[in-house]
This record gives sequence, structure tokens and C-alpha cells, in this order.
Amino acid sequence: QVQLVQSGGGLVQAGDSLRLSCTPSQTTIFTMGWFRQAPGKEREFVAAIKWHDGDTYYSDAVRGRFTAFRGPATAYLQMNSLRSEDAAVYYCAVPATSFWVAKRPELYDFWGQGTPVLVSE
Repeated sequence: QVQLVQSGGGLVQAGDSLRLSCTPSQTTIFTMGWFRQAPGKEREFVAAIKWHDGDTYYSDAVRGRFTAFRGPATAYLQMNSLRSEDAAVYYCAVPATSFWVAKRPELYDFWGQGTPVLVSE
């Protein structure tokens, strides 16, 4: 079992930046994924990071604007140049097995509580 505690999020204007964090209850994990879900839409892959070497992968929608990185015990999603279409509830997640790159949400077993990101024009 891995518990994930998220923080960050909030209301920003288009073009602003925001940083999300996700702290796992253990760091013996292989991959952490970031997803988002807007109202009425399916959960969407955003980014993934390999815990041991920091290797990252991004969706086309956020590549070049978002950066996933981690500290000793916490992962972060730095979001720059936010757009209205980035508004969603953001989740971090960890799969029970060592997938890379796992972009389908059903491959993840443990999820954070979610944190909303609102972007105003």
C-alpha cells in the first residue's frame, strides 16, 4: 500500500504558474504519474517520472510547459504558462508494478486525493 498526499493547486490567471506536490508514504516506488480530469471528461495522462533517476515523460498537451521532478521524498509538477484548458482536478498516482511509461489510469493502483486547478482568462 502506498498513500499519496497532494498539496498545491488553486485559482490562477491564464499565463501564470503553479506547482503541485505529491508525497508518497514510501519511496520504494518505480514510477509516479500525474493525471488530470476536467468536468465531464475522462481522466487524462499528464506526465510521469521515474523515481530512481528522474527520467520524465509528458503528454503532448503539456510538453514544454509542465515539468515533473522530485526531491528526496516529494514529487512535484511545475506548471507554467497555464491555459484555460489546463483547468482540472490533478492527481498523482503510483502503479503497484514497474511500468514505464504507464499512460493509462487503469494501470495505477494508488491515487492521491486530487487537487483542483482553476485557470481564469
